[in-house]
Amino acid sequence: MEDENQVEVSFTKTWDLSMGKSTVPLNVDKRYIVRRGQSGLYLYTILERLEGWPDVDMDQIRVVFKLQKDKFHYMALSDSRKRTMPMPEDRVSGQPLAYPEAVLLTKPINPELRGEVDDKYQYSCEDKDNKVHGWIAEDPPVGFWMITPSNEFRVGGPNKQDLTSHVGPVVLNMFTSTHYAGKDLNTEYRNGEPWKKVLGPVLVYLNSISPKEDSSMLWEDAKEQMSIEVNRWPYDFPQSEDFPSSDQRGAVTGQLLVRDRYVNERLLYASSAYVGLAAPGDVGSWQTESKGYQFWIRADRRGHFVIKNVRAGNYSLYAWVPGVIGDYKYDANITINPGSRIRFGHLIYEPPRNGPTLWDIGIPDRTAAEFYVPDGYPTLMNKLYTSDPAEKFRQYGLWNRYSDLYPNDDLVYTIGISNVKDWFFAHVTRDAGNKTYDPTTWQIIFELQNVNRNENYTLRLALASATASEIQVRFNNPSSDRPLFTTGAVGKDNAIARHGIHGLYWLYGIDVPGSQLVEGKNTIYLTQARSDGPFHGVMYDYIRLEGPRGT
Repeated sequence: MEDENQVEVSFTKTWDLSMGKSTVPLNVDKRYIVRRGQSGLYLYTILERLEGWPDVDMDQIRVVFKLQKDKFHYMALSDSRKRTMPMPEDRVSGQPLAYPEAVLLTKPINPELRGEVDDKYQYSCEDKDNKVHGWIAEDPPVGFWMITPSNEFRVGGPNKQDLTSHVGPVVLNMFTSTHYAGKDLNTEYRNGEPWKKVLGPVLVYLNSISPKEDSSMLWEDAKEQMSIEVNRWPYDFPQSEDFPSSDQRGAVTGQLLVRDRYVNERLLYASSAYVGLAAPGDVGSWQTESKGYQFWIRADRRGHFVIKNVRAGNYSLYAWVPGVIGDYKYDANITINPGSRIRFGHLIYEPPRNGPTLWDIGIPDRTAAEFYVPDGYPTLMNKLYTSDPAEKFRQYGLWNRYSDLYPNDDLVYTIGISNVKDWFFAHVTRDAGNKTYDPTTWQIIFELQNVNRNENYTLRLALASATASEIQVRFNNPSSDRPLFTTGAVGKDNAIARHGIHGLYWLYGIDVPGSQLVEGKNTIYLTQARSDGPFHGVMYDYIRLEGPRGT
């Protein structure tokens, strides 16, 4: 397509059976758009599998740009995450650490970077915040930016984390990946499953200033352009019939309320809830879904939400509420037609609850951010994260700090005396030397009065992350051969190694017979039983003990 204001070019590749396994069984249509007056390039792709095609896994679908390394040295992801970066040669001359992505810079070209760790996973970002990132060149002062105006074509929901920019200089747009999720994210196409999806458009934005101006203006301008693109979405200029304009989409509105009678007899507002439409599935299935489109917003302080510009199709309505455990899912599937506007009125979420809270640990926000995150090793620091305590979790090697702090005995947390900063952010193995690791058992000590031995209590165990782990739960008998409960093997998100403060969310409700408890002092033993490596472990989101139903 070409006119006086726009050129759109399409490059296609068609698959057929004669190609065998030499290429992915996928039809590809790559589109590039140049518009008059726009300093940049829009790009999108249409991917399609026809029914009956061979099985395939597509763990990563991405756009990658590699810039001139002699020009682009400064990288920006957010107002607080921007810095001068190492050169690719610095990684080659550096000291490899526990995995290939992490390197200690020993002989960097820029001597100010000596002694720092470089690891692309230190620059990951949640998709909800991953709207603009890129690089700045100084001579001449030019910016190269990746702007993503919508997350509808991304996977795993708004809190899914992924790579952004990193040493190369590399600029990424990760449309699909298993990062911070692992193969629990469904990227398998089996039994001739057909599939079609439009990824993008996104904007590669270029800007420049005069040499006399401050180069930070390039970042400020990129943020302004990002806001412009977000407000333009969905675009009205792509020529593919597979990309619907605003008038071909629908909307959903409503108000989400929370009913938890042990907290308040009245309905509570689902303040700042994440509310979204995603492919029909089970409760919480959106966080492992990759094949369809997802549309998420934050509700206001009273739980009101408006989800606009939804593609026509069949969806489930999902939500989760910060400060409340569990996941909401509307009972029926929802069909969005072009131009439709569905009004739900009041929706009520009843979170898992059997009895009153006797005690709890943490904040149910699907992260381990409130717990104790130790300082990194002085010889293994990334200086970008030394001033903001909220970013400490991005430092390299924090999994080893547990063994430093607890060389012999494990963590003990006493209800009523300890606080959240006494709880290490990750339940990991202990380094036993010679590349061997031991299981670890944490204790929660608490007092109970008037134990009802004929009724069940409930332990709620919410995990913010899990990697090749198994949490075994015992009450008052650490040497019991059989735990009261075990998660079994759980998790593949690798968030501990990749400097995440969360991965995928897991919630368990554990029945605790009153006969397991005593009046006075009780102890819960949480054992991370799988210890094949340093990264095997979980991050807890929230733990709660509930009394018997009706008490």
